Amino acid sequence: MQNHLGARLTAAIAGLRALDVRAVDLRTAGLHAVGLRAAGVLVAASAVALTTGCVAGSPATPSSPTGAPVAYSSVPGLPDAALPVMNQPQYANGRWLISVADLDTGEVLIDLDGDRMAEPGSFVKTYSAGAAWVKWGPESTVTTPVKSTGTVQDGTLTGDLVLVGAGDLTLGGRTKPDGTVDYTDLDHNDANPLPGATLTPEDPLAGLDDLAAQVKASGITAVQGDVVVDDRLFEGSLDEQPITPIIVNQNLIDVVVTPGAIGQPAAATLSPVVAPWTIVSDVQTVEAGGPTSITAPVADADGTIRVSGTIAADSEAQLKVYAFADPARFARTAFIEALGRAGVTVSADPVAPNPETTLPETAAVAALPSVAELVSLPLGEEVTYVMKISYNRGAQTLVCRLAAAAGSTDCDDGMAQAHDIWAAAGLDVTGASLIDGSGLSGNVITPENAVQIQSIMAARPDAEAWKATLPVLGVDGSLAVVQTESPAAGHVFAKTGTLLGYDEFNARFRLITKTLGGVMETAGGRRLAFTIMMNQGFSADAAGVLGANEDVGAVAAAIQQAY
Repeated sequence: MQNHLGARLTAAIAGLRALDVRAVDLRTAGLHAVGLRAAGVLVAASAVALTTGCVAGSPATPSSPTGAPVAYSSVPGLPDAALPVMNQPQYANGRWLISVADLDTGEVLIDLDGDRMAEPGSFVKTYSAGAAWVKWGPESTVTTPVKSTGTVQDGTLTGDLVLVGAGDLTLGGRTKPDGTVDYTDLDHNDANPLPGATLTPEDPLAGLDDLAAQVKASGITAVQGDVVVDDRLFEGSLDEQPITPIIVNQNLIDVVVTPGAIGQPAAATLSPVVAPWTIVSDVQTVEAGGPTSITAPVADADGTIRVSGTIAADSEAQLKVYAFADPARFARTAFIEALGRAGVTVSADPVAPNPETTLPETAAVAALPSVAELVSLPLGEEVTYVMKISYNRGAQTLVCRLAAAAGSTDCDDGMAQAHDIWAAAGLDVTGASLIDGSGLSGNVITPENAVQIQSIMAARPDAEAWKATLPVLGVDGSLAVVQTESPAAGHVFAKTGTLLGYDEFNARFRLITKTLGGVMETAGGRRLAFTIMMNQGFSADAAGVLGANEDVGAVAAAIQQAY
């Protein structure tokens, strides 16, 4: 078992270093026994003795006459159980920021630099997803239509079918039988940088199949024209990946690598299977307990996807993903194939580039008759998907939808819309400085501003629905393996945020931020809003970095138990 976990840690180190500065939540499925527990919640006390009570004192970490950091000896309102966690050596040159308030009385219970700006990482999603929630409500939906040009005679459309992207985050590919969204605690969006990602059982092409069946039911059995994807609703990018209104399987092809016989190539399969994409595995199977290290897939011009590296003979199947630079082309081919499965033939080349230049003006497309429509999951389910797994591109897509609702095709304009929404809701918007909706490097907030957001959301009639979108300590999402044995597990509902860097000068990992914020139901029956941020920690290995997830969770658990 240790060999398996050690191999995964090796892969994690490579992946985390490759991320450099990128918003990631440390979901560590299968790693916590080594990666999280190794960091430890209970460590040797620092040289400065810890007090036994929460007495008044300076909440800041002062400097000694020699300039060396001095440990936190007391923080008003903060339980002593949190102090050994905060005083661990890897955090000696960083800082902790904490804000906690009672949701029912408004009383500020803990204020450790709560008015200071710091980078929150993916916690920014509470601002972007929250703005969409406040504007539209959790029951709102978007509709993806298929329009037709020309005329239909004897089942043949002499004209085009136009699939109009509306920014549906899952497009029917993550819907469970009960109508809710499905996700795994470590989602395929993070499969390349982090080991342990898994797939949900739903068919990622289910929405396209639904649309294709509706086209057939409308009376069209043949298309003597083309199929065009209209992705002009908005345009943007995030971390050098396109953000578009057409999203099929999160615009990824999943690559599942399974070990073969020792010394032989590993097997690899694609999901979904869409022309012209094929897979070639250059991954070699090595001895049991050997290293499992698989590179991110790359694609040739002809659609051949290649993976390379090694996989241990006794390893579980490994998931990697290939992200499309041209999602519209992928969606067009996938839709033409879905039409074929539904019994609708298309005369156009299914693997040709998307002929977007043939589209009429946007208003003219909107006026065309619809031959099929797919209604998205309710916004509450989309936000659940974004928040539980920390879906970066999904959060940014919600910002793009805000821009589109205001009449702009430029995703960047959605940030101004989010500002106006929060200002109208009563948020002190000067407590945040944001550049995107996902939480990449460059965003800063104050902990008390984040607490204010949770207070605003807690006062809404749909407060419980909002709380349900947040990862739950020790239960699911990005907190699934954090504080699983704590009595606080199941009582803390919070969004995580992580920014990682690599210190080339000292050959060590740098934890730019580890943030956790949301609401909790305390052991004493109180309802609290909280934000905990750790900025600038350092570790020689990945275990220390991964351990920050557990450490920040331990501080939250201490607060939950103390009140």
